[in-house]
Amino acid sequence: MPPRFRFLPLSIISFCLLAFVPFAAAEVPNDGCDLPQDLRREVASEYPGAKIVTLSDLNGDDRGFFQKDHGNTCPGLAKVDFYGDGKPTLAFVLLTKGGTGVQSRLIVTHQVEEKWKLTQLDTGGPNAPVVWSLAPGEYRDVYGNKTIRATRPVIVFCKYEAWAILYAWTGGTVSKIWIAD
Repeated sequence: MPPRFRFLPLSIISFCLLAFVPFAAAEVPNDGCDLPQDLRREVASEYPGAKIVTLSDLNGDDRGFFQKDHGNTCPGLAKVDFYGDGKPTLAFVLLTKGGTGVQSRLIVTHQVEEKWKLTQLDTGGPNAPVVWSLAPGEYRDVYGNKTIRATRPVIVFCKYEAWAILYAWTGGTVSKIWIAD
């Protein structure tokens, strides 16, 4: 290789590093608990200061229970076709701080056209509950009194070793049953 071209490979590598590394470093990491940007703005407006439950919000036992069944997915966010229309729908648990301390809220949001519709399904107290989705099916409450025959995926809102509530869309309303108490 002629002397004037000896440093060409090094120059190309240096240029690539200078040109592309700043862009890669500027990207926000997606840890699985991130909402779409337009929804994030809407949630921040409706619930200022709230945050989605992450693995670090769970105590050691709860983290272990969640990871055993769900791996390292986000314990506070579940993608679910709750309404059965195939439109983007998310269930998530928000932790909010207020005058009475920390409170958790189960929110389901459904994107219709370009707008997200947020609906609070329940609250869960100060300890971080988790959320996940289950397939359609027949579900019986913990007391054996009520059965839900879900034709769409369902949402489970759970505080380990305390309670779990299942929510199903029944075509016009949300039905719920306690599946653990």
